[in-house]
Amino acid sequence: QVQLVESGGGLVQPGGSLRLSCAASGSVFTINVMGWYRQAPGKQREVVATITPYSTTNYADSVKGRFTISRDNAKNTVYLQMNSLKPEDTAVYYCNAGKYLSTVMYWGQGTQVTVSS
Repeated sequence: QVQLVESGGGLVQPGGSLRLSCAASGSVFTINVMGWYRQAPGKQREVVATITPYSTTNYADSVKGRFTISRDNAKNTVYLQMNSLKPEDTAVYYCNAGKYLSTVMYWGQGTQVTVSS
């Protein structure tokens, strides 16, 4: 019922920055919390950051102070500004969205972020 499309990934040098975007479409009226997850090769998918419709945020300890999640409710879009990138940030980054009174989670297709010199 909800489609999520990520963009903005790519190759960046250590210490560099990237800005990811995720646009939601379809049945977007009751979207609640949105977030970013990532999955590195051979590892479990982990939460990076989440944000409520009122911009209350939560971050993984590994990215605090470096990443900033934000959202534009009118555009049904969530962003992830990634600064001071490290090689260990390399992963496929996935957008996630939940809906009010539902346990169903929606996922984007993922966008590759590679941090390497």
